[in-house]
Amino acid sequence: MVWLANVQEFMGFPIGSIGGRTITVATIAGDMLVLLCAWYGARLVERVIQRMARRRATEGGDYSVAYAFGRLMRYVIWFGGTVIALQVAGLNLSSFALVGGAIGVGVGFGLQHIVSNFFSGIILLIERSLKVGDFVDLQSGVRGHVREIALRFTRVTTNDQVDVLVPNSEFVNGRVVNWTFDDSNRRIRIPFGVAYGTDKERVREAGLAAAARIEGILSEVSRRGPEVWLVGFGDSSLTFELVVWVDRKRLMSPARTQASLLWALHDELTARGIEIPFPQRDLHVRSGVLEVLVKNSTTDVKPRE
Repeated sequence: MVWLANVQEFMGFPIGSIGGRTITVATIAGDMLVLLCAWYGARLVERVIQRMARRRATEGGDYSVAYAFGRLMRYVIWFGGTVIALQVAGLNLSSFALVGGAIGVGVGFGLQHIVSNFFSGIILLIERSLKVGDFVDLQSGVRGHVREIALRFTRVTTNDQVDVLVPNSEFVNGRVVNWTFDDSNRRIRIPFGVAYGTDKERVREAGLAAAARIEGILSEVSRRGPEVWLVGFGDSSLTFELVVWVDRKRLMSPARTQASLLWALHDELTARGIEIPFPQRDLHVRSGVLEVLVKNSTTDVKPRE
């Protein structure tokens, strides 16, 4: 058949040579097929692992372990597919040592940040110091939930539903506060002040009543019940702190939790007639000093006769 002969001739058409091997159209097509299969297979394997993990997570399993394993398997399959593609092309990998050295120099100068972010992502997945679903507070000011640990960046979603792409190296080299790293409960302190002369027991009663109104605040049954501490004597008020332990859901919305506690605390203080003071100053004026000030404020000054 003429068309089959034409196709064979086209596939065998030489394009160039690398390492003493002739590169043909068939070689390029075979490499592309292997790479496509590797990339698609890696993505499929990761999806299957994560789907099984989500199913187990609903039964009380740990989804973060499977996520890290699936993402690492994806990278391994990518690397293996690339090596196989080079072998299909008939290339001797040992002949690329010199080229690899040159590429390493180029990476050191131009691609160091990309390589750093890639290996930082590998470290995060292996050490599991950062997991999908964690609530983090970064040194740069970003605060939110970890949604994805990708090849170059980590996607952090704030409580305002804003996705922030943070380079992986920032989690390895910078300060990271992981609010959900181990224990799912955290303590929150709400400072407030009342007027001098207020009964402290009434203040304590109002604080505990305010904490009891908010869902997600741990009770005294869990040995982490709410407390009211007297922490200082201010210029115009007694300074207290409402100290509460919150569950994971409340922990991931710190601003909302603080606003809810302040709202409830204001209601309880108002209901008990407890005054929330504002800065005040007492001014004592002597009559003689006032007379001198009045004389100095006049515009017409006559000399004394």
